[in-house]
Amino acid sequence: MLAKRIIPCLDCDLQVPHGRVVKGVEFKQIRYAGEPVELATRYYEDGADEIVFLDITASHERRETMADVIKATTENVFVPICVGGGIRKPEDYVNMLRAGADKCSTNTAAIHNPDLINQASKVVGSQACVIGIDAKRRYVEDPKENEDKIIIETKEGYCWFDCSIYGGREFTGIDAIAWAMECQERGAGEILLTSMDRDGTKDGYDLDLTRTMSENLDIPVIASGGVGNPEHIYEAFIKGKADAALAASIFHFNEYPVYVVKEYLKEKGVEVRL
Repeated sequence: MLAKRIIPCLDCDLQVPHGRVVKGVEFKQIRYAGEPVELATRYYEDGADEIVFLDITASHERRETMADVIKATTENVFVPICVGGGIRKPEDYVNMLRAGADKCSTNTAAIHNPDLINQASKVVGSQACVIGIDAKRRYVEDPKENEDKIIIETKEGYCWFDCSIYGGREFTGIDAIAWAMECQERGAGEILLTSMDRDGTKDGYDLDLTRTMSENLDIPVIASGGVGNPEHIYEAFIKGKADAALAASIFHFNEYPVYVVKEYLKEKGVEVRL
């Protein structure tokens, strides 16, 4: 069995020198968490399997700032690094990989131009192409009236999952499960799946979303959005069938360091790297 991965996520505001890490609730209510290089180094020392940097400013002027953050991080951090935000063309993947990243995640740009996935996977390889999907539940009364969507039954009712773009500010009407399947066909190597309903709430991952995604794909799924304690991460692996679990708040504010989460998972019989 492949070891399950624990991935801290750093949402980076790069409008200040060296950047700063912030955390929101349901993509709003932002609070300050620390400096990206310092936090990444701490998580590496605590046993993180990978680290994700998301540029929430994602403007063209800040691209070099993110590259500088990655270069500084990789001087002391020796686990895979994924960068997201502002990745719009194959050259952006190449530039971030040159700076020291191992993977790039894109969401909005891929939805606007799905061929980007084909192009980037040819240039840098599928393993470096992560697709971020920020999904929100859309409840329906009658599944038969929404045959163009992948409807699942949850205890709250029937729903499908709507892809959002621009950091959750705009919805597309694109079915998240169907879109992930298309991304896989086009050459994506992994899906970073965030539940917008759960993001920052600490109520646990959306296990219905995570499980449905995992069951419909062959490529790995990273569960994201809503973790509040180690049990939620355990549920993402066992009930949600995720390959990796991403979290922010519980690590940033030292509620549950990475090594505490891993020890908990090992005790519960989950294969992790210690």
